[in-house]
Amino acid sequence: MNLDYLSWLSGITNLMHLIYKRIRMEGFFVFDFYHLYPKFLDLVVPYIKEGKIAYVEDIVEGLENGPASLVRIFSGRNAGKGVVAVARE
Repeated sequence: MNLDYLSWLSGITNLMHLIYKRIRMEGFFVFDFYHLYPKFLDLVVPYIKEGKIAYVEDIVEGLENGPASLVRIFSGRNAGKGVVAVARE
């Protein structure tokens, strides 16, 4: 079995430093806070409507440009949310 493909994988190294330096590492799962989503919307939607919060979309036209859009996303060359516009209504 050829495991050369594992050579490019990266991850957390030196986890023993967490113990030695008494570092706390904690993650979260987005659904842990799902019950707060309605409250979030009540708070944020008015700011978006007033223009106090703006969001950016990186829109490309046509399904044929979808693969190039993915390349932009994975290489960090996009700005904001990546959207492929397949058809305009």
